Amino acid sequence: MDLVVLTGIGLLTGVTTVVFGFGGGFAAVPVVVWADAALGADAMRVATATSALVMVVNAGFATAVTPRRTLLALRGTRALVLLLAVGAVAGALATRLAPAGLARAAFVAYVSVTVVDLLLRPGFLRPRAPVEEAEAAPRPLPAVLGAPVGAVAAFLGVGGSVMTVPAMRRAGHPMRVATALANPLTLAIAVPAAAVSLSGAAVPAAAGAHVRLVGLVDPGAAAALLLGALPVIAVLRRRPPRIPDRVYAWAYVGLLGTVAAAMVLSP
Repeated sequence: MDLVVLTGIGLLTGVTTVVFGFGGGFAAVPVVVWADAALGADAMRVATATSALVMVVNAGFATAVTPRRTLLALRGTRALVLLLAVGAVAGALATRLAPAGLARAAFVAYVSVTVVDLLLRPGFLRPRAPVEEAEAAPRPLPAVLGAPVGAVAAFLGVGGSVMTVPAMRRAGHPMRVATALANPLTLAIAVPAAAVSLSGAAVPAAAGAHVRLVGLVDPGAAAALLLGALPVIAVLRRRPPRIPDRVYAWAYVGLLGTVAAAMVLSP
């Protein structure tokens, strides 16, 4: 049953990777917490680590099939990408050292605060300029955001899209571009985070719970999620859905709210 559910959620992560730039993190974390509930409080550590590995593959694949003209919008962001990776290493190491329940509480709190921010602060649901004008000359993301975004994203296992998509939206990108660009930025966070998570010892509770881990990663859960996600990414990248920009933004907020609720209700 766990395999079926994980594969089904994998289908959803494929959709969120292409449509919302999530790379699978927000959908993967709650379901891995549920699947590995036998680990107790350590399930969140395993979920964030497993999410990082899933995001490496999903975001990497999505980036590879993104049109080059779209990716050109990231020119001049080398410093940002480097700082995202540095921050991700720090965040992944902090996951090992922090109290087991802290990441879960921080996940719910951060997503909830983000939803409130997107609803109340101008620039996301209500762009300051028409999308057509904003798309012509979007502002680059400040490189200084790289380290804190990378650290928080790796600590929570979310890939950074919940921070980069709103930032790029407010910088002048339409939703379809902001979500597409989130995948290569997610890759910059997920690769070092996954490397840290795969190294070192598994959590002590894994042996008693009969969960096979590589480092902090549950490879079985990751494989099931990717089995569902990759075909969906391949199809949707070839035939991306056409969603009005305002509806797109509201759907993004709604998905974040759903994920926060799922984490609160998970065992």
